[in-house]
Amino acid sequence: MPQQVPSTTVAEIPADLPEGTVLLDVREQDEWDAGHAPAAVHIPMSELAGRLDDLDESSYLVICRAGGRSARVTAYLNANGWEATNVEGGMQDWSVQGRPLVSDVADTPTVI
Repeated sequence: MPQQVPSTTVAEIPADLPEGTVLLDVREQDEWDAGHAPAAVHIPMSELAGRLDDLDESSYLVICRAGGRSARVTAYLNANGWEATNVEGGMQDWSVQGRPLVSDVADTPTVI
């Protein structure tokens, strides 16, 4: 049986994140390049174990494309001493709900 992880929805995330809260995007580089939330921090799930030193004492809202990878990362972070919450629906819901998207490389940010 899968481990239950704390979760929230895009609709429940305030436009301005509370002090000490970081939106952690764990999608791969091509997904990030296509479009991401403006204030997000990017650490791909595939690189997370080697980049734990990049994480601080913040609490994390963990997001991926739809919620599967972020749920696994959330469980991992919580098991290792961080405070993390999975964002159900991921960047797909983020985009559908009209939340802002930015890209450093694409003219028209999108979610892939």
